[in-house]
Amino acid sequence: MSDDVLRLERIGKIFNQGTPLESTVLHDIDLRLGRGELTALIGPSGSGKSTLLNLIGLLDVPSAGELYLQGQPTRDSDDATRTHLRNQALGFVFQFHHLISAFSVLENVLMPLIIRSGRPSTEAIDLARGLLREVGLEKMADKKPTEISGGQQQRVAIARALITRPPLLLADEPTGNLDTKTAESVFDLFRRINSQFGCSILVVTHDPRLAASCPRTVQLVDGRIVSDETGNLTSA
Repeated sequence: MSDDVLRLERIGKIFNQGTPLESTVLHDIDLRLGRGELTALIGPSGSGKSTLLNLIGLLDVPSAGELYLQGQPTRDSDDATRTHLRNQALGFVFQFHHLISAFSVLENVLMPLIIRSGRPSTEAIDLARGLLREVGLEKMADKKPTEISGGQQQRVAIARALITRPPLLLADEPTGNLDTKTAESVFDLFRRINSQFGCSILVVTHDPRLAASCPRTVQLVDGRIVSDETGNLTSA
């Protein structure tokens, strides 16, 4: 069995194909993410990062190439298969946390399991409380998202993304809406989660300092991977 949790082979994406507005956003993307890797995806605005993340998240379909998730090809999968794979293999953290204000912090963490199977089990509730403890918010479990800070809300979103124990966590500018100190704290949490839970993490960031703290950095420019390096990032 492959050690790759994600494999992209010659992935391309064309919008408005066959029309005067046709635009090629991604060109022949080859990328592998091993199990337990922490990787930063960087690049200027308009480089194709969001498009690539949408493809990896199975929210869109490539125009060319093949995307393997947990060794399973996905390009020709039907909607039901893609939804199942997304729910089983992926966790998502966004710049804006999308917490539901009517529910408590604990209920927000449990939401993916509630959607999947209805009323959460005692074991699921224990898992959610454990995740809140891991992100330093165990005492906030009964509060509403509006009663905690922005950085704390993002930590809740991270715990929510981990509740299904996904092998791959996708983070799209997760610190972009936070001040520098809080952003560093949240990113430290990503590194700890990566080490403790062993899940692969792909994080899109514009912050070169945060990217530099990832063991691996992939740079995208004009829809092409121009560098794929391990070690500290020296330039953005």
